[in-house]
Amino acid sequence: MCKNKQSNILEVIINPSQLLMLEFIQTLLQSYQRVLKKNPNDLSINKQYPTRIEQLILAEALLRKNDLVAQNPLLPLQIAIIGPTQAGKSTLVNVLLNNESANVSPLAGYTVHPQGFYHATNLESCNGLQHYFGRFQQLSQTQLSKDRYDCYSLSTVNADSESIPPCVIWDTPDFDSIGSADYKEGVIRTIALADILVLTVSKEKYADQSVWDMMAAIAPLKQPTLICVNKLSEGTESIILNSLQTKWQQARPDAFPLAVSLFYQKQGSVLSWPIAYQPVLHKLSDGVKNRSSSRLHLQFCQYHWQNWMAPIVAEHVASQAWQTIIDEQVNLALTQYLRDYLNHPHHYETFQSAMAELLNLLEIPGVARLLSNTRKVITWPVKQLLKLGRKAHVIADSSQEIHILNQLAEHVLIQLADRLLEKSTETELPSWWKDIALVLRQQRPVLLGEFELHTQHYHEQFKTEIAGAAQRLYLKLQEQPVVLNSLRTTRATADAAVIAMTFYAGGIGLHDLVIAPAMLAVTSLLTESAIGSYVRREEIALKQQQYAQVKQLFAAFLQQKLNTLPTQLPTHNHFNITLQQLQCAEQELSEKRHGLRSF
Repeated sequence: MCKNKQSNILEVIINPSQLLMLEFIQTLLQSYQRVLKKNPNDLSINKQYPTRIEQLILAEALLRKNDLVAQNPLLPLQIAIIGPTQAGKSTLVNVLLNNESANVSPLAGYTVHPQGFYHATNLESCNGLQHYFGRFQQLSQTQLSKDRYDCYSLSTVNADSESIPPCVIWDTPDFDSIGSADYKEGVIRTIALADILVLTVSKEKYADQSVWDMMAAIAPLKQPTLICVNKLSEGTESIILNSLQTKWQQARPDAFPLAVSLFYQKQGSVLSWPIAYQPVLHKLSDGVKNRSSSRLHLQFCQYHWQNWMAPIVAEHVASQAWQTIIDEQVNLALTQYLRDYLNHPHHYETFQSAMAELLNLLEIPGVARLLSNTRKVITWPVKQLLKLGRKAHVIADSSQEIHILNQLAEHVLIQLADRLLEKSTETELPSWWKDIALVLRQQRPVLLGEFELHTQHYHEQFKTEIAGAAQRLYLKLQEQPVVLNSLRTTRATADAAVIAMTFYAGGIGLHDLVIAPAMLAVTSLLTESAIGSYVRREEIALKQQQYAQVKQLFAAFLQQKLNTLPTQLPTHNHFNITLQQLQCAEQELSEKRHGLRSF
């Protein structure tokens, strides 16, 4: 099981596995809500996301329900009256309670909060309901306000009814009116809490698609259900009930439940629950056995998982595509580095620097002091010109390579910007690619500046490798006294000033103009000698070492920085759920050995 990194008070009452899944569902829900809010004009988002948000609210509520039952096994039976607007839900609650507890109004959408009423039970028996409702606050019935939807009420009823067993019966808002989008979350949470559902419809509303969309959505919960058809007229009962059954069978796979017919009452008459149906809810309550929702939650999430994960998977696919584009451009840059520097007959100078170090090692007894004094005199103008001392000459030597590497880095960023522009007009996530392009544009100066510093650091460090190559050549020469003496003779006859500038100027401009003859004499003698093959291998090895370090320079800095750009995307437009979070959630969700596969 993936380890949860966050500390939360919920750990006290939720096991770690449930806590991890609850946190993931909450994160996913908040992401959907945030993206939906920030993209009001995106037709695709506005068509799909509201439904997924409702499903995620239900999934979160199921997790909370499972914990509520585990912590409070004596929780009273929960009965929820649900239905479309003006179906008579509040009136039915009063009929079943045999008490005028629920507020009734002829106005559509009058009830906008879940309102629970205790029947033959007490408040103490419902410990944990506040935690179940999460951010919703429990208020008294008189404190409920139409200006605030994130609240609910619980009230004790001083009445006795034979129509319902001891329970909490819930009056719920409608789920089909235009305004229901603001308070639908309360309906969904109450539905998930319910052990028994009473679907209340009228002859005008029973065929509304919103009714059957809701019933199809909660079908996986397999809750015992009773249907009440309200406001029927004489002679229409059989027609409407037959049509109602057809609608049910089209929306759900389970058997059509019992339907109770309630007829229009004459003015002044009081609606009553038919005597023949008084035992119905008692019998349904007898069938409520295992109230845990863990299995149902698993099945519900597995059924919807692929749809929920679709935008997250799309973001990760885009991120992988982005990494592929980066890899392609960096590989092209490395190929250009080989062509324009390492394999270039005029630009490559690293091995020549090693030869210059070797010349310095080929001191000849008797003339060493003369050469040393000559160097001091001859190289003073060079030092003044280049502002370089002995310790800084490698950076100056490598200015050609630094220039090439910085050019390549800039070219990589230019090519990436062009590819991002193409992607923003071709893919399913144009906003993702546009935002990546914006982040890249903002980070470009910083990336180039830091890359230049890393490049200079690489050159300073590579000085050790150049000196090492010269040392290895010198040690190899000591094994060949004839060759070594020939080189010393060549070095002694070469102009001392030229030798001095060979070492101290190190081959930047001056190298090509001044020291070429001396360097060619030494190089030719080495390559034609008995250790010629060793010299060539050393040159190849030095090139390979240099290429490997430049490759690491691109990988460890430029590629790494570019690969992390998706984590800097604005959170209001994207989900930004990591692959690790997704894999951990799938591992917790699935009962299968290898988990669900979103990719």
